[in-house]
Amino acid sequence: MKVVVFGAAGWMGRAVLANLAGKHQIRAFDRGAEAWEQWKDIDGESQSEEIIHGDIVDFTTVHNATEGMDAVIHLAVHFGGYGVDDPQPFLVNLKGLWNVLESAQQRGIKRVVHIGSCQTVHPQGVFFTADVRRPDGSQYAVCKRLQEEMCRQFYEAYGSRIIVLRPDYIVDSRLGINRRREKLGSEEAPVRNGCVCRHDLAEACRLGIESTTIDFDIFHIVGTPEAEKTCNVGRSRSVLGLEYRGDLEQYR
Repeated sequence: MKVVVFGAAGWMGRAVLANLAGKHQIRAFDRGAEAWEQWKDIDGESQSEEIIHGDIVDFTTVHNATEGMDAVIHLAVHFGGYGVDDPQPFLVNLKGLWNVLESAQQRGIKRVVHIGSCQTVHPQGVFFTADVRRPDGSQYAVCKRLQEEMCRQFYEAYGSRIIVLRPDYIVDSRLGINRRREKLGSEEAPVRNGCVCRHDLAEACRLGIESTTIDFDIFHIVGTPEAEKTCNVGRSRSVLGLEYRGDLEQYR
């Protein structure tokens, strides 16, 4: 398949590109050449046949990036400040995703996989099924919940085939670090319930775009065994077919 990956230069994007390499034809999209420098020392050069730079907030730019594609993986997220007067979180997270979903449905693209976000343990003790939304109210949390609702709306309105993946805290069990490059198992980066290796999450993305049976679904993607009791991570195995390979226990 021809797959466009939005947010390809980031912490998750690099893992997704590595996972897809040699299996699918990849078009990597990110904001600019500088975005590729942050993880170059760890992940090397981009493993992509084609790289596009642009602003995900601009619909025409996004629509050009989806031309000729069979599937979309949407990873782009605003990681800057989340101040009350800052419009960028809403522009990148919400307008950016709307651009991707609208472009995909206009082009009749078969599959969209979106990386959402959620807690692993509900503060009121409710089991997190696909229909139980994250309850926290930070600006980031609201953006991620609204993204998920947007995916639901495109499925219900247009029949867009979308899979939403709900990770909690993304780390790298192979390198033993988190996104801030802190050592897993240290005081700064304890391995807690909710962690998932970015390479397992990347595998979930690949399985999502390759699925021919799922029209719309939402899966928690969590690599700690105790998560089975609090969220629907078990369905990522039974329905999506994900096998968790990241060894997080070695850092506990």
